[in-house]
Amino acid sequence: MNELTDRIVYLTGGTKGIGFECAKAYKAAGATVVAVSNDLASVESCKMALGLEDVLLGDVSRQEDVRDTLRYVLNKYGRIDAVHNNAGIAYPAKPLHETTGREWDELFDVNLKSMLYTTRHAFEALRATRGCILNTSSLVGEIGQEDHAAYSATKGAMNALTRSMALDYAPFGIRVNAVAPAGVWTPMLREWNAAQENAKDMEKYLDGIHALGYCPEGDVIADVCVFLLSEQARFVTGAIMPVSGGAELGYRR
Repeated sequence: MNELTDRIVYLTGGTKGIGFECAKAYKAAGATVVAVSNDLASVESCKMALGLEDVLLGDVSRQEDVRDTLRYVLNKYGRIDAVHNNAGIAYPAKPLHETTGREWDELFDVNLKSMLYTTRHAFEALRATRGCILNTSSLVGEIGQEDHAAYSATKGAMNALTRSMALDYAPFGIRVNAVAPAGVWTPMLREWNAAQENAKDMEKYLDGIHALGYCPEGDVIADVCVFLLSEQARFVTGAIMPVSGGAELGYRR
């Protein structure tokens, strides 16, 4: 079943991790995917791995890059049906008083201000198609995370923004939702875990925080994202959808 047949999806951070899995899932569901990344090597590898025609180099923290990549989509395809704000960074891993102003600004520019840019430059196109916006949040936006104060703040703000946008854009038929994973085995997380002295113990910990007993791959997030962009979710807006294996349900031990 191709839930996204003929949809034009603009996906930021679409060449690695959860974004790569979403690009793959969207294509399999029938969508035309335009993926944007600031990493040239992953742009090329994503093109080869997924056979995508449109994988663009761009920095979502720069308004000019967002404007130009969205303009490319509209010039080529004439419309946009969905914007998925997936690009994000999770560093630095430190408490607030140790976070520099530059680190704070970079986190908010990439994780949050990019949403301002994509919405500003895609709004008219989404209004024309009665399209949708999807944001990749995190469970930490609701429950917090030790030594990730600024990152958690960006995701909490994203959740509030998602709900407010859902209200603002409902009159235009534009749905706005977010997905909130807990742990996900991305290349970045695997690299970080391998560098730990107690890598095996950390792997068990990451499995154990999820009530379902394992830390998933990004495909489980992508499957829910397909649903949220599809007609099957036509009456869902303002939702912060946990895709967390029950990690938020309480202590397991």
